[in-house]
Amino acid sequence: MALSIQSLLILFTTLLLKETLVVAETCSNCFTHSRAAYYPNSDEQGTDVGACGFGSFGATINGGDVSAVSDLYRNGVGCGACYQVRCTNSNYCSDKGVTVVITDQGSSHDTDFILSQRAFGGMAQTKDAAASLLALGVVDIEYRRVSCSYPNKNITIKIDENSNYPHYFAFVLWYQQGDKDITAVQLCETQNFVCKLLDRSHGAVWTTNSPPSGPLSLRMLLSGEDGDESWIIPVNNIPENWKGGETYDTGVQINV
Repeated sequence: MALSIQSLLILFTTLLLKETLVVAETCSNCFTHSRAAYYPNSDEQGTDVGACGFGSFGATINGGDVSAVSDLYRNGVGCGACYQVRCTNSNYCSDKGVTVVITDQGSSHDTDFILSQRAFGGMAQTKDAAASLLALGVVDIEYRRVSCSYPNKNITIKIDENSNYPHYFAFVLWYQQGDKDITAVQLCETQNFVCKLLDRSHGAVWTTNSPPSGPLSLRMLLSGEDGDESWIIPVNNIPENWKGGETYDTGVQINV
């Protein structure tokens, strides 16, 4: 009888452990509770001087549904990530909420998100409810990481206007789909395949004071929350005589 009880205890412990592991595996889809405010002095869209370095693109991407974050900024690694954010007041808030792209860093009133006014109102059920949310200023929310989606768009390289050929090279990457982070970038000569690891200057801005010569190719390291890593190599090269302010289509996108 004692052996039977012991066997039952072992079976129960095994089942409990399996259930715990399943919960842990699926918790990437779990919502986290927090608070959100909005840019009080902005128009409906975001700011064009965000800490991620996207410029005016950072105000209009995703239709202006963008946000500043505090801890989720992660020293710039979080720039470009997408989150589903929904407020929790059932009188005003929809179940779906809004999907925002991270373009800035900031916090206010113990918040994790400072949304554009458009995104803040987008959490509401109706226009009248959106006005009520905006009047509140700060609301309780829940959020989770989701995949970014940019149909018919490839990852695009935007050369910073301050870049100075051939001495200083800086750029940001636009339209990255999926739910992984770009954690490293290499700039390679296409003729001899010599590569140089770039520095993250700030936000999403990658730089080097001594760029390789000739036509150039990028290698981007994608890292997931599960520890999975993979290098993405664009189809198209950066031309030899690249110019500050120009954009170049990489010809590749991340399948989601």
